[in-house]
Amino acid sequence: MVHLRIKEAKSRKYYYLEHTIRKGKEFENKRLYLGKQLPKNIEEVKKQFMYNLFKELYEEQLKAIKKNFRAEFSKYPKSAQKKYIESFMIKFTYDTNKIEGSTLTLRETADLLEENITPGNRPLKDVKEAEAHRKVFYEMLENKRDLTLAAIIFWHKNLFQNIDPEIAGKIRKHPVAIARTKVKLPIPAELDTLLHEFFLWYRKYKNKLNPVILAALVHIKFVTIHPFSDGNGRISRLMMNFVLHKHNYPMMNIEYRNRSAYYNALERSQVHEKEHIFAHYLLKRYIKAYANYIKPIRKNARRKLK
Repeated sequence: MVHLRIKEAKSRKYYYLEHTIRKGKEFENKRLYLGKQLPKNIEEVKKQFMYNLFKELYEEQLKAIKKNFRAEFSKYPKSAQKKYIESFMIKFTYDTNKIEGSTLTLRETADLLEENITPGNRPLKDVKEAEAHRKVFYEMLENKRDLTLAAIIFWHKNLFQNIDPEIAGKIRKHPVAIARTKVKLPIPAELDTLLHEFFLWYRKYKNKLNPVILAALVHIKFVTIHPFSDGNGRISRLMMNFVLHKHNYPMMNIEYRNRSAYYNALERSQVHEKEHIFAHYLLKRYIKAYANYIKPIRKNARRKLK
């Protein structure tokens, strides 16, 4: 939690931001001097303060993941690269749809998407959702342009046109709510402005933030806007991976077994209006998922110490 501190000396006030971070077994107090007057854009300053801390804590590890992943992946023959992407697509499709209530197992998802074997005794809707997600996943990978509202609407249309054509590719005109949470979602009249502001923010920060932090913020910001009647989580996770893939980072899968921690991070960020909570959660999950690509850097560091 970022704290605003005020120190008084000789009848003058001095403003600081303060946050305690953990480095191994030690705790370190980080502070940013704001001046003798509180900045008018204090919330924006708080966010930037946190992102700078994330950079200090994780930048070296994130760059190592990118470097070592790309070095390894580039050595794969084309057929192996294709298989790696397909394997990720199957797992990602299974988990992202399972989070939203799909009844398909991982094996059934693999049989369907690899072998075109339709599982028996499963809702047709779940089968169509998996097939549609595969299609949109590859459309996302092949998109050489940047993230745009048109691209997102296109993905949403292709996700839902064979499942619920009435909502496919359409910004909602009605209020929505998330069951069993305290999160209040925007009303329809706010959506155009919020989407416009989202893309203004994206264009401003897309080259200023580490891509993993950017991907996390794209996810939390878009899912909080919640512009569609359904599928906002799936679209947000696709957008997250679009950012990672575009910047040559390995993609991220939110596993169904970790859904409770994922939902908790989302809800805490939304209820408290503090996006860094979710960004920090995703950063830690990402580093844990790709820890094996950090090891070469750690080994080199140990050699230098010797």
